[in-house]
Amino acid sequence: MSILDKHKILETNGSLLFVFAFLVVTIGGIVEIAPLFWLENTIEEVEGVRPYSPLELEGRNVYIREGCYVCHSQMIRPMRDEVERYGHYSLAAESMYDHPFQWGSKRTGPDLARVGGRYSDEWHVDHLRDPQSVVPESVMPKYGFLEDTLIEAEHVRELMETNAFVGVPYTEEMLENAVADFNVQIDPWGDYDGLLERYPGAQVRNFDGQPGISEMDALIAYLQMLGTLVDFSTFNPDASR
Repeated sequence: MSILDKHKILETNGSLLFVFAFLVVTIGGIVEIAPLFWLENTIEEVEGVRPYSPLELEGRNVYIREGCYVCHSQMIRPMRDEVERYGHYSLAAESMYDHPFQWGSKRTGPDLARVGGRYSDEWHVDHLRDPQSVVPESVMPKYGFLEDTLIEAEHVRELMETNAFVGVPYTEEMLENAVADFNVQIDPWGDYDGLLERYPGAQVRNFDGQPGISEMDALIAYLQMLGTLVDFSTFNPDASR
């Protein structure tokens, strides 16, 4: 009996096909899942990736609250057209401190995984106030109200503690300085050396150019750091293994 004849028996016998299909799926599942029980972390750490600063974390909350992930993804796939348009493909480590991650499921607007530093703060302010003023074909709604909504650091420590509870490595020093770090990140004349030690690469300036700390400040601080933590000019994927 040839192999084709044996295969025909499986194809014409529903019960036998179910049994063999179940065995194949079971074996494949064991091979895929079992090794994970012996791994402490399935994500390879990459130099430069750090937890969000207090202001960036608040900005990320604004991003989630306003549903930005519905129209913008934060995941560049390793395909030529994606890489040429958006930059280096996304690394799992870049989302290791995201709860939840912001990979998204569709793109009405462009991917934002590498948006940090691509546009000036002024561009972001104009874009959030009136998206069509800088991108005429945009269908994005206006978010100018973020500029008028001031935020306080009243609950920022609790927010960081919640993230620490689910695995984000916020240290006790970071928690103790949460309020100070939150306030100083928009003050280019402030004592922000400690902030930069705790959050290397954090950008310090008044993001929306207005007095006080607004939700727009926080959101732009978050957007301006996306994709900037890893130095891809020196990144060696083999070195992180």
